[in-house]
Amino acid sequence: MRSYIRRNDNLANTVLSVSMADTFIAVLAGIAIFPAVFAFGIDPAAEEGLVFIVLPSIFQQMIGGYFFSILFFILLAVAALTSTISMLEVVVAYFVEELKLTRKRATIISSLLISVLGLFAAGSWGWFDNLTLFGNNVFGLLNSSVNIMLPLGGFFIVVFIGWFMGKKAVEDELSNEGSLKARFTIVFKFLVKFIAPIAIAIVLLNQVGIIRL
Repeated sequence: MRSYIRRNDNLANTVLSVSMADTFIAVLAGIAIFPAVFAFGIDPAAEEGLVFIVLPSIFQQMIGGYFFSILFFILLAVAALTSTISMLEVVVAYFVEELKLTRKRATIISSLLISVLGLFAAGSWGWFDNLTLFGNNVFGLLNSSVNIMLPLGGFFIVVFIGWFMGKKAVEDELSNEGSLKARFTIVFKFLVKFIAPIAIAIVLLNQVGIIRL
């Protein structure tokens, strides 16, 4: 759990600050986008299309909108790149730890493999628009897979921590092996053991269409 966090960092405070910041930014984005969605009569379920349909429509009606649209999409590209680096690290770490590759070689191989897959996704409305599977193009298929794999991965993580990791191991992680005062440990374990699996399972079942929220 602490592969990329220093041993003297407070894991609980880090998790709290990251989750609060992420939620706050997501709420701000929703406040900025969804009023325009309904104003322009666009389907709120358009997913990634909201960014490329709604926001350009807003920028067109703004003073200096051309400048702000360029600035926005540059920042969006930077955000996508930084997120890609963090996700690539998972693959690189697997190659290094399990396949015993050097970090440089693992980075090159994983980058090339993902870039090839990214080309097919980027060409879903161009070169590869006729390449479909289960009624989706490559981009749609990957997007649908992410919507299922993310909650599925989260479900297995909380089940492992809550039911298999062990009480002492969890407390050691939260308290830096007793060097910090771990507050809310009982509440954390209760949430991870009972509430989080149920909540994530509901999200997963909604994604696969078994239930509708």
